Order: sequence, then C-alpha cells, then structure tokens
Amino acid sequence: MAGLNQVPSGNRVHIGFFGKRNAGKSSVVNAVTGQNLAIVSETKGTTTDPVQKAMELLPIGPVVIIDTPGIDDEGELGVLRVKRTYQALNKTDVAILVVDAQIGLAAEDRALVQQFKNKQIPYIVVYNKIDLAKESSFVFESQEENKIAVSALTKEHIYELKEMIGHLAKKEKPIFPIVEDLIERGDIVVLVIPIDAAAPKGRLILPQQQTIREILESGASAVVCQPSELAHTLNSMSKKPALVITDSQAFGEVSKITPKDIMLTSFSILFARHKGNLERAVRGAVMIEQLNDGDTVLISEGCTHHRQCGDIGTEKLPAWIRNYTKKDLKFVFTSGIEFPDDVTMYPLIVHCGGCMLNEKEMKYRQQCAADQQTAITNYGIMIAYIHGILKRSLEVFPNIAKYLNEE
Repeated sequence: MAGLNQVPSGNRVHIGFFGKRNAGKSSVVNAVTGQNLAIVSETKGTTTDPVQKAMELLPIGPVVIIDTPGIDDEGELGVLRVKRTYQALNKTDVAILVVDAQIGLAAEDRALVQQFKNKQIPYIVVYNKIDLAKESSFVFESQEENKIAVSALTKEHIYELKEMIGHLAKKEKPIFPIVEDLIERGDIVVLVIPIDAAAPKGRLILPQQQTIREILESGASAVVCQPSELAHTLNSMSKKPALVITDSQAFGEVSKITPKDIMLTSFSILFARHKGNLERAVRGAVMIEQLNDGDTVLISEGCTHHRQCGDIGTEKLPAWIRNYTKKDLKFVFTSGIEFPDDVTMYPLIVHCGGCMLNEKEMKYRQQCAADQQTAITNYGIMIAYIHGILKRSLEVFPNIAKYLNEE
C-alpha cells in the first residue's frame, strides 16, 4: 500500500498565497517551490480557481501549496472566484499575502489581513517586484509585523521568505493521537474492515491506513479482518486483543460478536477525537432526539467520490435516521469544499470523519455550526447512537460517555 509511505494531504501544512491580480502571486509560488507550479501571465485573472499541490518544501517538509484567484477580481464570475479565495482561508495554516511593491497595500489587501487576524492565521506580507520598485520611494507598510521584500524574477530574498514560512509553519504534535495512547507495546488490536462494493479497489481508505501505521509505530500488532471473519479471528487468538476498531457501517454486527470484556470503538470515533471535537460530536448525535417533521438534515462529506448504490452518506444514513426518528425529514448533501456558510436552517449536521480535510478546516466547520447553534456530529458516532451502542463504543473515553442520554 503506497499510501502508507506518503503523508496524507490532511496532515500536511497548508500554505495559501493570496493577493490582488498581477501582484505576482503565482510567480512567488513558483519561486518559493522552485517549480513551475502556477501559470504566470501578464493577463489579469490567470488563476481562476484555487489550485492545490501537495509537495515537499524545505525547510518545512510535506506541505500543500494553495494558489488563489485575485481578491480584486471583477464581474459575476469574479465575485465567485473571490468567494472561493476567502473559502481557502478555512484550510490555510500559513497565509502569504503578495503585494506589488510599486503600489503597496490596497483596501482589498488590508481587508484580507484583517481576516487573517480574525481567523488567527499566521501570515506574512510579501512585497514583490522590488527589482522594479528600487528606483521608487518604496517603503514597508509600518503597521505590518511580518513582512519581507522580494523579487520573484531575480529570486532576491526568496530564501529568507522560505525561512520565514518555515518558522510560522512549525506545528506541535496533535493533542490527541489516533490510537497510540489507548494501547501499549505488545498489545494486539483487531481492525474490522468491510470489503464490499463501496470499498476502493486494491487499497484501504485513509483512516484505516493511518490507524494501522500508528499501531505499528506504537510497538503493537494490527490484525485486520472482515466482519464475517471476526468471530473466527477472535476465537483463534491466544491473547485477548486490547481493542477492536470497526468501520462504522459494521458497528451493529461487530458489537454483537465482540465480547463485552474487549474494548470496542470505531475509526470515526477515533478521528473525531484526533481531528476535531469528540465531545461536540457526541452532543450532536444526541440531538437526533429533537428532530421534528419537516426538519432538514445536512449530510456533508469532505471529499468527492463517485456515488454507488448503497452509498453510506446519501442512502444508508438517511434511511437509518428516518427509521430511528419516525419523522418526515428532508436531507441536503454537500461534498468537497461545498460546506455552506449559513447552516441556520439545519437543526443537525452529520459530517464524514474528515480524513481528507486538514485539522483547521474540520475545526472551522465545527465552529461554524457552533456559532450558528446547529448541532454537528459525524457518520460513525451517529450510526453507533442509532444502533444503541455508542455508550459501549465510548468506554475507551469515559469522560466523554457522560454526555450521552442513552438508557
């Protein structure tokens, strides 16, 4: 599995390049990365949508570079492009504002800097084209703390800019790992992974890969089986496993097979803790009890994929929720970057585990819901709640289980 040897996009530092048209964003991107990553043209508005590229960037390491459309774009399409640019802030760990040194900060630049501050995004103001501005009375904007003058054309001060980015991009280890603090060296962990029509051909999905990797790094052993093989797998083991982790879709079946003296949880629960807010997700699941006829539930995925018959997000979850509540509910579905700014019309959001989103965007979506007093949970936690096994699945996190209203 090649994916085990690669850093997932969601775990990379996301570096966003912003600025007005023709400030030289794409030229600075190319200079910093040492590649022709972005199209460069004298024509305004060459970059029409945020462009992402995963790569290695010294001295930082694995990153995602985001080149965005100009924040001064015009016309009907321009308004949509600017909106996409501002949406890119929700997943940006370090922001680079590129300014034409011959012009200085414009109103649009200052508005963007204010957004960096509001969203607590570390940022650098890069005054580009100093090779053209040296003969002018070019000076820094005094109110900006993190600033540097560069020339994307001559590469002047590009090295210093990379060092500044590297300093801001230093990230501490996540407060919560996936599983390493729940197991000890020498433990056995059983992972239950269905291989059905919805499973990707020839590979495991990202949360499964990452969990296996962390188990191995912890000095424990990972035993992987399908739900139909779980009973045989457990009976054939001479040592009781420390933990069983299941795909959410198999929760009900796996719960019946797994003895009560073996801890049981799911990939979704582990990733809710790892990347977001497990307590908030558990509180959100309980809100299913408050749904009424006519309510609309938003089901949101962080990635895009081809929908198949029996798709968990668009078919299985709505059916399970309707069957549990016995209510006449409506459902709205979003995927990828389509998470709405206004969620006030939804009493409940059920989100995927967010394995393709970085921590910043996942927390933004959760905070967006909280700010608008909308409950939010994730697929696995909702499935476990509906099947009456969430309390058992949270035994590994006793401080969180107390928020349940289950009997």
